[in-house]
Amino acid sequence: MANSFKRRDATEEEIHSLRHVADEIPLTAWLVAWTGAAQRFAYYGVTVPWQNYIQNPAGNSILPGKLGLGQSTATTINNSFLLFGYLTPLPLAIASDTWIGRYKTLVISLGALLAGCLVLFVTSLPDALLGKGVGAGGLAVAMVLIGLGQGGVQAVIYPLLGDQLSEEFPQLIQTRKGEFVITDRSLTIQYAFNAYYWMINIAALSSIATTFMEKYIGFWAAYLLPTCFLSTAMAPLIFWNKSLNKLLPEGNVLTQAIKVLMLAARSNFRLAAAHPSYQQLHSNRTVPWTSTFVTEIQCGIRACRVMLCFIVFYLCYNQVINNIISQAGQMNTSGISNDTIQSLNPIACIVLGPLLQKVLFPFLFRRRIPFGPIPRMAVAFIFIAFGMAYAAGIQQLIYTRKPCYKHPLSCAAAMLPSGERRPNDISVWIQIPVHFLLAIGEILGFVSLSEYAYGQAPANMKALVQAFQALTAAMGAALGG
Repeated sequence: MANSFKRRDATEEEIHSLRHVADEIPLTAWLVAWTGAAQRFAYYGVTVPWQNYIQNPAGNSILPGKLGLGQSTATTINNSFLLFGYLTPLPLAIASDTWIGRYKTLVISLGALLAGCLVLFVTSLPDALLGKGVGAGGLAVAMVLIGLGQGGVQAVIYPLLGDQLSEEFPQLIQTRKGEFVITDRSLTIQYAFNAYYWMINIAALSSIATTFMEKYIGFWAAYLLPTCFLSTAMAPLIFWNKSLNKLLPEGNVLTQAIKVLMLAARSNFRLAAAHPSYQQLHSNRTVPWTSTFVTEIQCGIRACRVMLCFIVFYLCYNQVINNIISQAGQMNTSGISNDTIQSLNPIACIVLGPLLQKVLFPFLFRRRIPFGPIPRMAVAFIFIAFGMAYAAGIQQLIYTRKPCYKHPLSCAAAMLPSGERRPNDISVWIQIPVHFLLAIGEILGFVSLSEYAYGQAPANMKALVQAFQALTAAMGAALGG
């Protein structure tokens, strides 16, 4: 029977002749993925309603709001928050890799996120309970706490997930159908990271519930839901933390990396000059690192160079949480809150993710068509570009429809007897292709980038390299501001 065969190290001949598959994902990896998904549930649950919360005044049943600061200010505040959230992973990644470790960083970050959700819930209660003027201050405090929490989780979640996967030599195993196959760590990482991304997109559907609650109950109810969910979802991670594979932080690894880069900079940025043999021969110096460490630094720099290409990618993708929401508010939403439409993006990821992982990738692999992380990222840029072009076409189409044409919601003809404003006569569902195009782009782009960065980064600097990805996202958010 298939399950009677005991797995063993594969021979070179078997590695080259047999089909490669992903290995089984351990329960500890699923625990980390569940925690990351819970964080995304809370994050999207509180942040997606922000555009309306900041932009629109209270009292409009069509477009819910509270602070009434306008679209331009709301978009600027949202982009500033994104910028802050993208900058925080770097210092937290340094603390993680050199001092407190990835697990503790994750727990502390989740605690900060939970505190931010709680502040937001309390300060979004009706003015009759708290008085006017509390909402803006509470939002500012919440944004700081949530940005810190989001940054810490973003820095360590993929490295901690990858740490749970086996480092074994390729194994010969037998499937239930009796076929002998080879486990491939790169395919295991690809499968685990794609599965995690699929899970966080399911979690992102929390925005459907919170945007309905903001419209029909109130913002306080919308923020209470993610607060309660996150507080209970953290329990399994803390309870079973001893089962996790936790790499100990190495306090000197960052110092050594800086010294390697300084030596390379003095030699016209040649990393070969930092190798121990080169230093011994040319400077009669014994350095505390190995040639392998220098090679790992070189691979990490290569990953960072790839990440820099994603600045424009993030600039385009960030439109999903601000300007595309505002664009939906200029259209006929059929009674649905304009920021609920944003949930089409994670729905598209949920539908398309398994198709890519289970159909497209195996199809290309069987035909020996290379489609590694770099080609996948290149294709991702194409889909993101198509999505932005389609969104621009929609905006032009909005400008051709009455009652306000090129001035949606702001002309006299849009004013209804109830005091509310009527959007232009075009259905919001025309935005569906935008979200599906962007979904394909982000699956191929973000997951492949995280996979590539994890594989290239030095073992004890994976959080730091992952945080550099957030830094490129910050640059994209800054351009969008």
